Amino acid sequence: MRAVVQRVSSASVSIDGEVVSRIGVGLVVLAAVGRDDTDPDAEYIVEKTVHLRIFPDGEGRFDRSVLDMGGSLLVVSQFTLYGDVRRGRRPSFTEAAPPAEAEERFAALVERFRETGVPVETGRFQAMMDVALVNDGPVTLVLDSVDRHRNRRGSGRV
Repeated sequence: MRAVVQRVSSASVSIDGEVVSRIGVGLVVLAAVGRDDTDPDAEYIVEKTVHLRIFPDGEGRFDRSVLDMGGSLLVVSQFTLYGDVRRGRRPSFTEAAPPAEAEERFAALVERFRETGVPVETGRFQAMMDVALVNDGPVTLVLDSVDRHRNRRGSGRV
């Protein structure tokens, strides 16, 4: 599972010109489900996201999480995070989960986020969405659940 996490001061999702969800201070999470993802992959993304200390403390250091801040999450399905552009000019999405499986796993991911107690808004799965956000910082991080098997100093397994 992959996610792009952006610290925001506000964000919204619109479909056909209508705002369907909106948050203030918090995180936008663009999430993609991979073909081989399982529950531990979702758990990694959820736990890592809500505990990331990427909000400033009183001295301006990254020391507070979205939980600490009382912020919200806007979680949006983004299968294109699995776009492989190593060959040719058109991305291949063979590593992304098939739509029916991805929708089920994405719904489970959103439910896991809600279980953390952080308020969660979402887009609409497989809809053409306009995502508007004010990236605070800007602060943007990329999470990949395969990283939970790597140590910090290289690509070896832990």
